[in-house]
Amino acid sequence: MPIRRLPPETVNRIAAGEVVERPASAIKELVENALDAGAAHIEIQADGGGLSRILIADDGKGIPRDELPLAVERHATSKLEADDAGDVDLLRIHTLGFRGEALPSIGSVARLSITTRARDERDAWAIRVEGGDHRPLAPAAFPGPHGARVEVRDLFYATPARLKFMKSERAEAMAISEEIKRQAMAHEAVAFTLSLDGKTTLRLPAEHPGDEGRLKRLSALLGRDFEANALLIDQERDGVRLSGYAGLPTYSRGNAAHQYLFVNGRPVKDRLLQGALRGAYADFLARDRHPAAALFLDIDPLFVDVNVHPAKAEVRFRDPALVRGLIVGALRHALHAAGHRASTTVAADALSSFQPRSGASTAPAYSPSSPSAQGFSGWTGWSQPAAAAQVLPGLNERSARVEPAWDGPVTSHDLRVTPYDPPLDPIDYPLGAARGQLHANYIVAQTRDGLVIVDQHAAHERLVYERMKAQMAEGAVTRQALLTPEVVDLDPAEAERVASRADELAEMGLVVEPFGAGAVLVRETPAMLGDADVQGLIRDIADDLSEHGQALSLKERLAAICGTMACHGSVRSGRVLSAPEMNALLRQMEATPTPANATTAVPPMWS
Repeated sequence: MPIRRLPPETVNRIAAGEVVERPASAIKELVENALDAGAAHIEIQADGGGLSRILIADDGKGIPRDELPLAVERHATSKLEADDAGDVDLLRIHTLGFRGEALPSIGSVARLSITTRARDERDAWAIRVEGGDHRPLAPAAFPGPHGARVEVRDLFYATPARLKFMKSERAEAMAISEEIKRQAMAHEAVAFTLSLDGKTTLRLPAEHPGDEGRLKRLSALLGRDFEANALLIDQERDGVRLSGYAGLPTYSRGNAAHQYLFVNGRPVKDRLLQGALRGAYADFLARDRHPAAALFLDIDPLFVDVNVHPAKAEVRFRDPALVRGLIVGALRHALHAAGHRASTTVAADALSSFQPRSGASTAPAYSPSSPSAQGFSGWTGWSQPAAAAQVLPGLNERSARVEPAWDGPVTSHDLRVTPYDPPLDPIDYPLGAARGQLHANYIVAQTRDGLVIVDQHAAHERLVYERMKAQMAEGAVTRQALLTPEVVDLDPAEAERVASRADELAEMGLVVEPFGAGAVLVRETPAMLGDADVQGLIRDIADDLSEHGQALSLKERLAAICGTMACHGSVRSGRVLSAPEMNALLRQMEATPTPANATTAVPPMWS
């Protein structure tokens, strides 16, 4: 079959298959055009999941009449400009769009109508494209002083096969809503209105640019719980700035759906950024929990390539190690600074559990005449009639069972200090003074302004884990020599990368050396890994070095083993602790960088 040129209509439809994957993709491209045009308010309407009708209206600068026909031609754009030599620099892209493919691609598979009035023009004009067929310009009415209204009807009518791959209208509408949320997060100074099937589902006023306005926008989209449990991130390194908000470890989620990443105002789903976020929380979260975060990376366009994905959803960094190090370092700094802070959602749940409840109940009412000698463990019912509502015993007063109350002059016999030394009250410590033990598992401590509930097993596990990590950092990882050294076959480039990091791997207990052009020889492995899959481990390390430049697989495996060993070597749930043991555990937790995962701070319940 001879080589021949494809007709322009076919070329546009092929391009549409890459750029316009679904209605949300078309809306993304059109919203980005509005943002590039300097719009202060963008209105989005979608009917039938975006397949029947899409309308994007903005108050940007609009399109001049003489440029409107060019706007629907392929590879025609106002966002790139050639230099004196006629060359276009694709490495310094400061706009969201730049390829000039969106409008012609949409017009080739749908019925496209663009109505616009340029900022300096008196009249408004419209142009229509139906299945790639361009109609002539015509005068039109326009409601505002300037801007554009882009309407798309019958998306993919010209390519019926594509319609078979669309999901339900509800699923497509949810994808549209998610896309608008991402765009709104990245541009808090722009007002957004989203209507689905005639019903307004999102109305976001413009916020002041900056951290305060951004947090208000994130609160409106992610909920007030995120605002109350978010840590401000603002770090810069070598000209790269990371800003935004990250949730506390105790405000974690069951999946990664609440992770939003942006590069120069562009929403992205980049593996490097997602891996860095996961790595920053590795010491703070269990493996089945995921952090909530909205992070914004500002970097010189010269050092990031946004032209590597048809939908511009992925980017490539010139120095990925710098970007990863900045993200991990900034997040860990903020998490360590949070110290003992626990999420408000955990505190609220704990508080509601301790508050007496009213209403009829089949459980026996609790109404002792005096505080129980067993403390919390003596309380057996959580429901009681309103008339019997009362504070729980022992929570609003000091417990003589745990520590002596100090109501008079201090004696040297009482506190083992001279009578002239000021008394040391344990409730002044960050985690307060232990008042009792609940169900032989939770330590209840009192602070000056509330309660702290500590999971004794989780707390001691964290202490053991931190000690093991410190030993690893000091290079004290115990090795075990393999009876027969194992040869791992790799790609020559991969083998060279692994061998070049032999010193770094040896510090973590893995001893490797080159073994020919495409293999490495493994002589020793970390003893804590036990009978490890050496072949799989080396291949994972090779992949990590190729992707991130670091041996993350080995570090994560060692961290997981440390976590398991710490769990088995910690104070078990169900063990009754004495008062000195409980207070000693609290003091050690205060010296731990991240104690919040094992603690819950509860505000005062009584005045």
